[in-house]
Amino acid sequence: MEGMTERLEAMLAKGTDNMLLRFSLGKAYAEQACYREAETHLRAALAFDPAYSVAWKWLGKACLGLGDKDGARAAWESGLAAAHARGDQQVVKELQVFIKRLDKGAAAGA
Repeated sequence: MEGMTERLEAMLAKGTDNMLLRFSLGKAYAEQACYREAETHLRAALAFDPAYSVAWKWLGKACLGLGDKDGARAAWESGLAAAHARGDQQVVKELQVFIKRLDKGAAAGA
């Protein structure tokens, strides 16, 4: 997977910058548990297309990885709104589960 991020970073360095490239970088970094890098690229992807619900899903995962539960909730709630607007029921279901788990974790920690 590391080769993938290096290739994508090289594309970015050459001046290619778009939603798909930034999303791909963010997702790849999140999968490697490099959450700070993931957050940066996912936020950049969402600046290109704030309605891209899957990017919100991964941004929430990156925030959670950084210990930012409020950030994760905010990302997932934004993703939920975007997924509802696009009729993306699969993402709606996933994000509802993530938010429910976050709530259970908060309740357990209280």
